Formats: sequence, structure tokens, C-alpha cells
Amino acid sequence: MVILVFIFLTPKSWFLSGERAQNIVHQSRVAATLVLSPEVIVSEEDKAQIAERVKTLTGRTNVEVLAVRRVRDAGGKTLSFEVDIR
Repeated sequence: MVILVFIFLTPKSWFLSGERAQNIVHQSRVAATLVLSPEVIVSEEDKAQIAERVKTLTGRTNVEVLAVRRVRDAGGKTLSFEVDIR
């Protein structure tokens, strides 16, 4: 009985499309995370230089560097850098 009440009292707009509405905006600000070797990055604070390197490596023309994280081994030696881009 409850099912029939739901079916007949529910607005038709809920059933126009068989799919739920999707958010177009990505939930996370980060579009991709790249792993770069320490030889590629001179200074992890210089985001402009890192953005230019990422543009060269990926072939993308519009890159925004959001964050740079140093990855170290147990001895403290820098293994790589993780670069979040959008």
C-alpha cells in the first residue's frame, strides 16, 4: 500500500530521467598527482618552475600546481616529489 501511495503522489519530474542528477564539478580540487624525480625539481617552493616542468612533461598548456610533497626513504634521502596539479 505504501508503495502505491509513493508512486501516485511522487512528482513526475522525479521520473523524467532514469538517472540521478550528476554534479558537474569535481569534488576534489586535485585533478591529478604526478610523481617527479628529484632531478627534475630544483626547489620545491618554486611552483612556477615546477609548473613549467609539468607542462613540458605532460604536453598540457594550462597547469596549476596545487601542492608539492617530498617523498623520503627511511634514511631521509629524497626519493621523489608528488605534485598535485589541476
